[in-house]
Amino acid sequence: MNKDLVAIFEYLEREKGIKRDIVISAIEESLLAAARKNIQGLINISVKVNNKTGDIEVFAQKEAVEKVTIPEEEISLEDARVINPYAEIGEWINIACTPQEFGRIAAQTARQVISQKLRTAEKDVIYEEYRHRVNELISGTVKRIVRGSNLIVDLGKVEGILPDRFYPKTEKYNVGERVQALLFEVRDTENGGAEVILSRSHPDFVAQLFMLEVPEINDGKITIERIVRDAGYRTKLAVKSSDSKIDPVGACVGVRGTRVKNIIRELNNEKIDVIPFNEDPVQLLQNALSPIEIKKINISDDGSSISIVVEDEHYPAALGKRGMNARLNGQLIGADLHIQKMSDFQNAMTLERQQIATAQDPTLDETLQVEGMSNLIIESLISAGFDTPRKILNATPKELATVPEISLKMADEILEKVRKKKGLKVG
Repeated sequence: MNKDLVAIFEYLEREKGIKRDIVISAIEESLLAAARKNIQGLINISVKVNNKTGDIEVFAQKEAVEKVTIPEEEISLEDARVINPYAEIGEWINIACTPQEFGRIAAQTARQVISQKLRTAEKDVIYEEYRHRVNELISGTVKRIVRGSNLIVDLGKVEGILPDRFYPKTEKYNVGERVQALLFEVRDTENGGAEVILSRSHPDFVAQLFMLEVPEINDGKITIERIVRDAGYRTKLAVKSSDSKIDPVGACVGVRGTRVKNIIRELNNEKIDVIPFNEDPVQLLQNALSPIEIKKINISDDGSSISIVVEDEHYPAALGKRGMNARLNGQLIGADLHIQKMSDFQNAMTLERQQIATAQDPTLDETLQVEGMSNLIIESLISAGFDTPRKILNATPKELATVPEISLKMADEILEKVRKKKGLKVG
């Protein structure tokens, strides 16, 4: 019995999920190539590997004839009947011709062919087992660390690869540690095999963790409409409920934060913001910034860029460390987001109003009119000496707010209306 071959059969079947007949077929094919190369003077060679014992037999077929003229293909009837007493003329006889050193020679010659065949067989197993599980959570054990910080993860039948670019830099792993990840893709390799690629940095990894923790998501009562992530630091997801009785944010967070805490623990304390979804990007942005209030907003004509103004004390939180909060909120609403301090905005508007006020435009000295403002307000401004657009543009919000019935907020509104109207004319 060839115990080494039997051990290979059992290992590949048990550990890799490769059927024994596939392995034997690959070995027979490779040994046949070796036999043809190393056995001289014979043709019609075949190789048979016993699937139970692992024994290898090499045969050459020869035709039984009265008189041999082609020794490579023919055998005399007399010699044929030594092998098979019932042999007849024209019958093909199997002649055992396994060389004494064939096992060693064959192993050396066949190694490359066997390796290729087994890679193909393993590829089929990988595709069959894992291709339909893409985007699912999968767990395994770190088997080794290669080429810097790429992790080879033992998934059972196969090994998965967790590239260093696919998990946060804040995470460190040692051989033997359990790791949970997203099955990102199954892809072909250059040597004809296939490999399972894992990810812990993809936003869908967090989405799958929420599906695991929040039954309402699995039931379809809550949907994750948007999810953006800076892996290792912060994730933002906008959720919506199809059931008016279910609070989507509350369900995702859980009682006393139990559900989201489990996810945060898996993500090594990465911050998670769960936000109520809204189709309106401005309202969605306000939800994402809450409790910070947007004081001013300007949207580009194509909606690709949004500029907002917040109070100075809220600016650091709105921007976030290294601009992370602004960047993620921009991704969440699908636009380039620009955030400005109120003081900077006011200074810029004051400068612009002053520039407009110096223009040689006779309409700036006409009697004041402000669209959307009541006559009472306009009369109060005129009575206080702010009787022309130029005088309004030269005033500060605080100066206008000294006029009876005009608040600071209304003063800002008046200045903005006049600036826009006269700025267009000057431009």
